[in-house]
Amino acid sequence: MTCKEFLALLDDLIDDTVTPEMRVELEKHLGKCGHCEVIFNTTRKTIEIYRSHEIYQLPSGLRERLHAAIMARCKKGC
Repeated sequence: MTCKEFLALLDDLIDDTVTPEMRVELEKHLGKCGHCEVIFNTTRKTIEIYRSHEIYQLPSGLRERLHAAIMARCKKGC
């Protein structure tokens, strides 16, 4: 399985709508590919946070840098 194939099935994996056989293939890929593992874990955690409606306070320095980066990107034309 390639990373592109994995990413095409990421939603189905997270939603648990893949067949057991496909799940085995996806998990094999995750075991070998650190990049896809990070994407999978980050996406899954983002969805969990969104669903729980938890509000996380960012440290002020991080919040300011993030805001500045977003504003700079928007000025360039998101």
